[in-house]
Amino acid sequence: MIDFAFLADAFSPATLFAIVIGTSLGVVIGALPGLGSVVGLSICLPFTFGMETVPSLALLLGVYCGSVYGGSISAILINSPGTPQSAATMLDGYPMAQRGEAGEALGWSTAASVLGGLLSCIVLILAAPQLARFATRFGSVEVFALILLALTCIAAVSRGSMIKGLAMGAAGLFVALIGTDPVTGAARFTFGIEFLTAGLDLIAVVIGLFALSEAFSRLAEPHGGAPTVANARLILPRLAAWKGRVVNLLRSSFIGCLIGALPGTGAATAAFISYASAKQASPRRDEFGKGEPDGLIAAESANNAVTGSAMIPTLALGIPGDVVTAILLSAMVVHGITPGVRLMSEHLDVVNAIFVVLIVVNIVMLIVAFPIVRAFGKILSIPEPIIMVGVIVFSLVGAITVRGNALDGVVAVLFGIAGYLLRRGGFPLAPFVIGLVLGPQFEQNLRRGLLLNEGDILAFPFASWIAAVIFTLTAVLILAGPAKALLPKPGPAESGRQ
Repeated sequence: MIDFAFLADAFSPATLFAIVIGTSLGVVIGALPGLGSVVGLSICLPFTFGMETVPSLALLLGVYCGSVYGGSISAILINSPGTPQSAATMLDGYPMAQRGEAGEALGWSTAASVLGGLLSCIVLILAAPQLARFATRFGSVEVFALILLALTCIAAVSRGSMIKGLAMGAAGLFVALIGTDPVTGAARFTFGIEFLTAGLDLIAVVIGLFALSEAFSRLAEPHGGAPTVANARLILPRLAAWKGRVVNLLRSSFIGCLIGALPGTGAATAAFISYASAKQASPRRDEFGKGEPDGLIAAESANNAVTGSAMIPTLALGIPGDVVTAILLSAMVVHGITPGVRLMSEHLDVVNAIFVVLIVVNIVMLIVAFPIVRAFGKILSIPEPIIMVGVIVFSLVGAITVRGNALDGVVAVLFGIAGYLLRRGGFPLAPFVIGLVLGPQFEQNLRRGLLLNEGDILAFPFASWIAAVIFTLTAVLILAGPAKALLPKPGPAESGRQ
């Protein structure tokens, strides 16, 4: 018999208030070019620790979903995507705004975002339980193999330079080791500093790397304020206008759900793949790039469908597919909930509440979009340096209040400076967070597996068929890149014959 007690948590006044605040803030942050989901979550994360578990996760999920949608507002109105996920939205949204149809473009993007998000919630609800039942077969060796597979996602987010990405992932794993050994109790890499015996606070590090480094970067290289948008308002499309476009919506949402469930991909990838697919299938393909609503539907339904499906590997398997889900995972860990193989059996009430919260967030997103779009022009008129100073102040306050230690503020600043320098050097920050978040589980399951197998790590692949499959898949993923590079490339003559 299903216990519906989780509905009391999902619809409590605190949770509903957190949803409204988080979603509204997420839409605003997403609409401001250059900020986005990671900065919004980094700022809000420390303020959730005094809250109950469900309201705190509701706040973060609201920021996450709202920021993905919010990027479409600036993409349409000022031809500057607020988030990378909205780059595809800009292709048809801004041309519509240029010909005086900004309200209609915002309406299409809002409707597609909400519907895509709701469809991804359905996929999450239907798929997560099946994955969870399968996940109960996982022991220490299987979990270690899974985390090792998850670490290969570092390659997927290491755009530009694989060496730099792998180095950042290794650095994240190293930082995760700072503190007290969980088995022996010995101090590691503390250099005699008592503050480091408890390890570096995950939240302070994340705030520094993303929120502060972004603020430092934009203050160091100001671009000036964005132009004010006057009389912007949202006009939802009529039902008759959806004729012939529903298939595009469903197909694009499915693409977003599929890509979102794959670790290391992301909403931007989903948006562009969906856009390309819609362009091939649409009878109005010649109008794409000139202000065609089908392009908006494809991009926005896909990138918002990612928000729900990305939670599948995070909740059921404990694998953060990107920086955003890594932050959400870290928030759950701080609240004493470890996502992964036993989440469904140990915290089923929280999981069900998350399902309901995601549905409510998408509905609230539709409601708050109307006033936020109207206020967007005024927000854009605020000078950028003032916005960045506000980000710095809130970030420092948040980092210090997590553990009540002023040194955490120093850690945040140091990692903010390091993040700024790493950005300038072209080093991706996402691999560092993946290594930092997965590091403790990686070590604990490795050492537990060694104890179970009498120190023989070579026995790991033979512990079970699940471990064998995961280790094999990991090996294939690792070797695929070098193998492809070694294959002879076709010569000009062969290319011509092809």
